[in-house]
Amino acid sequence: MNARPATHPGLSRRGFLLAAGLAATAPAWLSLAEAARAADLASRMPAQGNYFEQAFGIAPADLSRIMSEALAGGGDYCDLYFQHSQGTWIVLEDGVVNRAYTSVNLGMGVRVLVGEQTGYAFSQVLEMPAMLEAARAAASLARAGGQAPGTRGVEVKPPRNRPGLDLYPMAKPWPEVGAEARIELLRTAGVRMAQADPRVRKTLLQFHDGTGRIMVANNEGLLRSDYRPRTSFYTSCVAEDNGRRESNYRDLTTRAGFEVYGRELVLAQADETVRATCELFEAKPVAAGEMPVVLAPGSSGILLHEAIGHGLEADFNRRRISTYAERLGQTVADPQVTIVDDGTIPHSHGAINFDDEGGDSRRTVLVEKGKLVSYLQDRLSAQWYQTASTGSGRRQSFEYAPMPRMRATFMEAGPHDPQEIIASVRRGLYAVQFSNGQVNIGAGDFSFYVKTGYAIEDGRLTHPVKDINVVGNGPQALSRISLVGNDPALATAGYMCGKLGQSVPVSQGLPTTLVSGLNVGGSRG
Repeated sequence: MNARPATHPGLSRRGFLLAAGLAATAPAWLSLAEAARAADLASRMPAQGNYFEQAFGIAPADLSRIMSEALAGGGDYCDLYFQHSQGTWIVLEDGVVNRAYTSVNLGMGVRVLVGEQTGYAFSQVLEMPAMLEAARAAASLARAGGQAPGTRGVEVKPPRNRPGLDLYPMAKPWPEVGAEARIELLRTAGVRMAQADPRVRKTLLQFHDGTGRIMVANNEGLLRSDYRPRTSFYTSCVAEDNGRRESNYRDLTTRAGFEVYGRELVLAQADETVRATCELFEAKPVAAGEMPVVLAPGSSGILLHEAIGHGLEADFNRRRISTYAERLGQTVADPQVTIVDDGTIPHSHGAINFDDEGGDSRRTVLVEKGKLVSYLQDRLSAQWYQTASTGSGRRQSFEYAPMPRMRATFMEAGPHDPQEIIASVRRGLYAVQFSNGQVNIGAGDFSFYVKTGYAIEDGRLTHPVKDINVVGNGPQALSRISLVGNDPALATAGYMCGKLGQSVPVSQGLPTTLVSGLNVGGSRG
């Protein structure tokens, strides 16, 4: 059993991680065959049934006992979070499997609230003595925060199952897919990439799939269960031309089963990876300075996520860290701009049937026609603002308490044709793909490296660009959006959003969007 107070350290500059290209660690390791056997029971359980009762003998009466123990010394609220998840990773380098493993994660967490103070503890053992110890530790931490004593004898209502949405059904669930099928998918893409262009020197591909059983219960009688899938397919290559080397990548991440990987999709991603890499041989820098930047639909939505989205999470505003604190109801952008965070988009990387506090997943309008109308709320922040949770309470795993997080954050369609937007720019940048982003949430300042983009000259796209950084300020960039296209799209890439030591899956997107002025750092001349 481990315990930690739910404190929030000072916020420093932060970056985002592109999930598909990274390895992962976990407390336990199994071979692929062993993991398949371990997952068999989970695959046969209904998504919203009481899996933890059937697999581990944890009945509703046990949940009530744990919560009663947590609230016995005084407390206002208690919830429990159970998790049993596993993930498989396979890496293919130049046609050879150089890594393949499966991770398994199992445990539960107890949260106790006393006023605004949170106590949180977790156990990696689903046995009653360990879970009761975690309950007592969480209660002790909550009461040690200097708050007035919590309500003694707060009622623990019998947990009753409450169904959630069904946003990620699978035709071919991952426990039914053998290791060879996964490897063959990678080999098909790898062969295609190696043969697509004689300049390709190296290929690196990674495949990931995972499923997680989740159960949330609280003292108000709520009980919810979910079965959450996630899969990523990452392809990258290195090409060489006259001694010059370039690299690029593409990836697809979604909440779905193996059925999503049709042969046409696999080959198309392989071809696009090689095309994007070899195109960099034609890339040239652009002159540095402030200029109009057109954000391409889809993947460039990461700039919206990082530069603006975090500033709209309620905990940052409650603590006066965000530049948007106390700006509800004010105009922050052009009337063309409507920004939404939505956890209900089927199969999107940020989709959740309910949040990690058991709250309903929903669509939340943050900026409506240029006016700031809402923050992203979890239970604790909603209590402080005297409003309702937006279903945005999320956590990395059972080892962490929840906090307000984004799900799928995007800008809605505007009135303009994308070609009209590009044609309006005499000299500027068309940004397609960003990487290596950093944001200071307090000030809203950001810096992004443009991995894929094009120069705009006299209203048309000309040559590819490289070695460029885009630097700006989130609120200022939002206020400088002058044209919004009618072609909204979500990025297909899978991003893991980091905040205060926790990472969660998210989606982002936007239509073609013109920001009238951003600082572009390139080469002069």
